[in-house]
Amino acid sequence: MDRVVTDLISADKANIELSFNQAAAIDLAGRDVFEAVQVSVNPKVITTPRVAAMARDGIQLIAVARVTVRANINRLVGGAGEETIVARVGEGIVSSIGSSDTHQAVLENPDSISKAVLAKGLDSGTAFEILSIDIADVDVGKNIGAELQTDQAEADKRVAQARAEERRAMAVASEQENVAKVQEMRANLVEAEAQVPLAMADAFRDGNLGVMDYIRYRNVQADTAMRNSIAGEDESASGEPLA
Repeated sequence: MDRVVTDLISADKANIELSFNQAAAIDLAGRDVFEAVQVSVNPKVITTPRVAAMARDGIQLIAVARVTVRANINRLVGGAGEETIVARVGEGIVSSIGSSDTHQAVLENPDSISKAVLAKGLDSGTAFEILSIDIADVDVGKNIGAELQTDQAEADKRVAQARAEERRAMAVASEQENVAKVQEMRANLVEAEAQVPLAMADAFRDGNLGVMDYIRYRNVQADTAMRNSIAGEDESASGEPLA
């Protein structure tokens, strides 16, 4: 109680209207009435942590702001504290930088951030009144836009490689199928050729094929084999087939 009375005296000396009930309610709310009176007279500066945001050109900017606040005696009970102020200012900085076309525009006019954030009325529902928001520092961070484009290009490359591998596998499978078909046709040819002697034997038995016919057939075979052999030698010697 003595502390509340002392705080009332301090408020009176500072020409701040503060009733006993208000002081008691502020004290019951866990706030320091004397500190509130001091901040009402001498505004307090709150430094935000480093806030990172990306402009539309993909460049990351890291900003630090100093928020000058004054305690609002009438909103000390039930009003939000410094953490809310810091969070709202950080959100406003991110929004302001994110809406900038280029990071150069922000670097050239950092006060545009503070003006845009201050115009949002961030002290609504808090125990403070924001007097000013000043950008203390702005640093250039990573080129996030380029990193995202690089990651996307790498992902596209992997997809293209996967599709190319799929096409290559299909081509290999098709080639193997063609090889199998060739082998199958060769087997059918060998099987058909094996039927020729049997058919000739049947022709001999039935009297449809004579000895002279068989000799002429063998001569044709030998002549064809000789021509093929000569043609093969000529091709290997000249590198070009005979006309």
